Amino acid sequence: MSKQTSQSNSGNATIAQNKKARHEYFIEEIFEAGIVLEGWEVKSLRAGKMNLTESYILLKGGEAWLLGAHITALTTASTHVIPDPVRTRKLLLNRRELGRIFGAVAKKGATCVPLKVYWKHGLAKCEIALAKGKKLHDKRATEKERDWQREKHRLIKQ
Repeated sequence: MSKQTSQSNSGNATIAQNKKARHEYFIEEIFEAGIVLEGWEVKSLRAGKMNLTESYILLKGGEAWLLGAHITALTTASTHVIPDPVRTRKLLLNRRELGRIFGAVAKKGATCVPLKVYWKHGLAKCEIALAKGKKLHDKRATEKERDWQREKHRLIKQ
């Protein structure tokens, strides 16, 4: 059992990704934050029961909070507590990183979005990004570029 655990914790095993964020925003800067979790949430994350699609980061009182992230409770792990799947979770960042994020949001009009949650050395980490919103024509250009790259790879294979 320990051999299997050490293999899964050594790499960056992705738990959940927010693919919608890369489509909706230009990613400017990426930060890694720890997440404050309860015991049943850790067990659910190990089972891969997390959804980040409607989640966002709230900056309040000098701290960063993850809102809207849905962690589905396991029936076997949460028998003695009443789980709240979308509770507000605190993100752990150092003071310098928090200052950069607060400054960019206040001055540049950027927003802070979660990109993915993954395991790193046995700890759950959240990758958050400073981002600017895309307009409709930017989304179309990104999609056109992606389609062209796919077509180019198909032509090279043939």
